Amino acid sequence: MARVKSALVWLAALSLLAQVAFAGLPFAWFGGNGEMPSLAPMLDQSKPAVVNIATKSLVPVQDNPLLNDPYFRRFFNIPPQQPRQRTAQSLGSGVIFDAQKGLVLTNNHVINKADQITVSLTDGRSFQAKVVGSDPATDVALIQIPAEQLTALPLANSDKLRVGDFVVAIGNPFGLGQTVTSGIVSALSRSGLGIEGYENFIQTDASINPGNSGGALVNLRGELVGINTAIFSPNQEASNIGIGFAIPSNMVKQVTDQLLKFGEVRRAHLGVQMQDLTPQLAQAFNIKSDRGAVVTNIAADSAAAEAGLKIGDIVTAVDGHKLVNADSFRNSIGLLLVGQTINIEILRDGKSKVVKATVKEMPKSAQHGEVHPKLSGATFGDIEQGSPYFDKLKGVVIYSVKRGSAADIAGLRTNDIITSVNKNLVASLEEFKPYAYSDGKQLLLNITRNGQAMFLILR
Repeated sequence: MARVKSALVWLAALSLLAQVAFAGLPFAWFGGNGEMPSLAPMLDQSKPAVVNIATKSLVPVQDNPLLNDPYFRRFFNIPPQQPRQRTAQSLGSGVIFDAQKGLVLTNNHVINKADQITVSLTDGRSFQAKVVGSDPATDVALIQIPAEQLTALPLANSDKLRVGDFVVAIGNPFGLGQTVTSGIVSALSRSGLGIEGYENFIQTDASINPGNSGGALVNLRGELVGINTAIFSPNQEASNIGIGFAIPSNMVKQVTDQLLKFGEVRRAHLGVQMQDLTPQLAQAFNIKSDRGAVVTNIAADSAAAEAGLKIGDIVTAVDGHKLVNADSFRNSIGLLLVGQTINIEILRDGKSKVVKATVKEMPKSAQHGEVHPKLSGATFGDIEQGSPYFDKLKGVVIYSVKRGSAADIAGLRTNDIITSVNKNLVASLEEFKPYAYSDGKQLLLNITRNGQAMFLILR
């Protein structure tokens, strides 16, 4: 009976090891020292490449408005004073990308506006970092530290990820120090979340918390598959509920290549406006698929016009990658290199067709930056030639509005045209800029939306 029980125990152990092996989990075989399946060997190689990042920045302190009144100060004989400032601190994570050059990947929001960036390694060393370049639209930043005996993480091909693959998140949650959590890939190509300008997130249930931003999401071979960026939380506590998002390594590589070459991302531009292909539109176009993007407008002299795209074309794929909606098409174009030629698969009059397009650089009129608080999250530009309003209206067009942003909450919408601000006509982006940077003052906007004029007050 004892032999039967012993045999059953060994069979159960072998069954467990087989399940682990088939699942792709690394493990150490049961030896004389009784080793159990473990991720430790992989993490021993990966953890030195993940760093903690602490930033300091000086922010102005708001004084009592009376102290800013020169008559008040003169009456009470209050001497002039220098603007007061306080030191703001924040914590995040980063990943050593190139050990030979000391390059570290992180999120733009981790180091944005920082006056001092301190990078701490797992061996206790700390370095002051400088910014090589950053891209707010994808939330990727590249910083540099002295290249002194560093360890880098190899990049994986994130296009090969599958839902259900095991992943491990490494970072610095809540400033506790390096922490490891595990989970699986819950979903791929998440977009339309309104977190960043260009979204193609890996969704994972590996626990990600504040401070994990900029840290590593690795596969079980210890390769970097993504940069942890955000979590979904139904309340303001920002607590983890098993829905985290990471920027795929392939997108990070595309952005990093441009940051290293130019110090910025020179965004490609096709010159089209798109909308999602809905089941109703698919029925109207008499096609079976409801995945893709419909061309609604083409700018004159744009790459799209030169390629022969037409209004009403349904874009289904770019360079063989199938599209889900208009957001995925925008991501595909925005992450291309300027001058790159692509194959665009379309449906026109129910028939499949492939057109070649060579993308151009996004017009300088499209501007991103710090604006009036209620305009944050919107992108503005001049009305392009080819727009149906080009010869009819003078103003500034809203190219995009990030979902959930201050601009979205204030009521601004994509394709709105601002024709006046505070009852002053604005015919171009240059005329609009002084109001956009008005530092929180009330704005009375006259907007044309779908051919109808309306007023919108931003306080």
